Amino acid sequence: MSEKDKIQIFFACDDNFVKFTIVAIQSLKTNASREYSYHIHILYTKMSEEMKKAALSLADGTFEITFDDVTDYLKSVDYKLHTRDYYSKTTYYRLFIPEMFPELDKALYIDSDMIVLGDIAELYNHDLGENYVGACNEQAMIQAECYGNYVEKCVGISRYKFFNAGMILINCRQFRGKKLLEKFIKLLHEYKFIVTQDEDYLNVLCKDKVLWIENCWNVEMFGEIQYKPEDFKLIHYIMVSKPWHYRDCIHQDFFWKYAKETPVYSQILEVLDSYTDEERKRDAESCDRLAQMAIDEAARPDNFLNRQKFFEQNAAQEKQAEQDSSVPKSPERLAILEKIRRYEREGRFGEDVEDDIPGRQILPGEVDYEQKKLSSRIKSYFAFRAARKFLNQKIKSKEIIIKGIEGKENLSLLTGGTVITCNHFNAFDSFAIQLVYDEIRKIRRRGKFFRIISEANYTTFPGFFGYLMKNCNTLPLSSSHRTMSEFLRAVKHLLAGGNYILIYPEQSMWWNYRKPKPLRKGAYTIAAKNGAAILPVFITMQDSDIVDENGFFVQEYTIHICAPIFPKKELSTAENIEFMMSENYSAWKQVYESTYKIPLKYEED
Repeated sequence: MSEKDKIQIFFACDDNFVKFTIVAIQSLKTNASREYSYHIHILYTKMSEEMKKAALSLADGTFEITFDDVTDYLKSVDYKLHTRDYYSKTTYYRLFIPEMFPELDKALYIDSDMIVLGDIAELYNHDLGENYVGACNEQAMIQAECYGNYVEKCVGISRYKFFNAGMILINCRQFRGKKLLEKFIKLLHEYKFIVTQDEDYLNVLCKDKVLWIENCWNVEMFGEIQYKPEDFKLIHYIMVSKPWHYRDCIHQDFFWKYAKETPVYSQILEVLDSYTDEERKRDAESCDRLAQMAIDEAARPDNFLNRQKFFEQNAAQEKQAEQDSSVPKSPERLAILEKIRRYEREGRFGEDVEDDIPGRQILPGEVDYEQKKLSSRIKSYFAFRAARKFLNQKIKSKEIIIKGIEGKENLSLLTGGTVITCNHFNAFDSFAIQLVYDEIRKIRRRGKFFRIISEANYTTFPGFFGYLMKNCNTLPLSSSHRTMSEFLRAVKHLLAGGNYILIYPEQSMWWNYRKPKPLRKGAYTIAAKNGAAILPVFITMQDSDIVDENGFFVQEYTIHICAPIFPKKELSTAENIEFMMSENYSAWKQVYESTYKIPLKYEED
């Protein structure tokens, strides 16, 4: 018999819970038809050899039992998973099954707190058709008003159409074809369900694609039991109905009947005997908190259902605004956007997508980097005033829209000279950082704001912008080694003097590109060598309702000030460069994913 022809059954547990998995397997074996062959998989990350041996002792010619270590698979997808303290990654295991076992069309997942009294082949042989899962109604939602109200007002699913995920028959073919794991990961970034967690996500993803199985296949020990004991086919000891914690559990006799037949019976008795009244009290308090949490979540104005309605309305409004726009989209801008997509696919993140005018070489002594001359300081003073007036005009005319500044509290952590990093997507984005400097000045009255620019920008810009490039506290790079020595010496003195230097570590500028690009080492080398902090700033964008002269929506900017990153004394310069660069990218990635509600993924991935 091929692996595909066997009945595939999955459990997920750790070393502490595998004892109850063994009892569940014993009950399943006792009542299963011998006309079939079964493969029982136990998904785990850490497991003692003693417990593995106890579980494997249940295997025979009909029942194959294997332990499937998901550690490597977890590592392979860890970068996609939104890490939260409350959320254990073991809850992901059932969603991994279709991807980890691509040869399977169907799989049955069973929680370890269950006892199987019916023929498991009968359950497995339900025809799923095009449904994503086969499952039973969640009785807690039907019988408890707080939970029923929660799923209807927050999750957006009828209490009578919400399934319990402790037993699910998985259509692996549909899971893979509809990319449900990817959708799950995306949903994790969009909204944090905190009541029934993985069940909430699965119900949202599988809505209207559920084969409803008779509830005798998942009889929950909760509230009013709707079946007589002789009709039970699968018992589910949910919440505070665990026989190994409580001596008065309803229908606990079924559990102990099969527990006595396993090699772990004495260990389970020890668990029961050692479970204290204080622990039982905490269980009861936990149940009360969960019920209150359901009430609070349903009352939130920004709960999942309300947010979905808002996003749908907002998307419709944006689409209508785009249709109403009488300004055709600029072919030049469209070509740039296509070039950005191509460069992203090819991984050419460090290259500009718009051609710069070639500049001449800046010669030694040409730039007064440290403004030692009185004439340089005077020019800088008036250039700053001109830049401020220009920024105010752009904000007033809504050519630049600053929606808000987040993370101002992080500025109070700065102690001295600082390298400010920012994503680069517009010729005007440095003006937004000027507003960050204004906030810094409210806290610390000392220090000037400088910008590092390219050699071409310093030498080629004509008119007003050329005036700003030369005089508005700019620090141009140079292709001359001697001039670069002057540049580096000046940067060292400026940071030592408690000043602030803006550097774009992505190196390239991509127009209205929202993702953080891979970082270059320059900014972090300067910070590490001079013992300066990095202040990561990431600007996110949102379409406004204003269309510019190129036929595109003017972007509304939100400036996110992340926590400063300080070099560590115990690390070498090279180690600090890598450390600060990695921390900066992580901070930007977190802002991107939490703001846009999607995982960071490049087209080249």
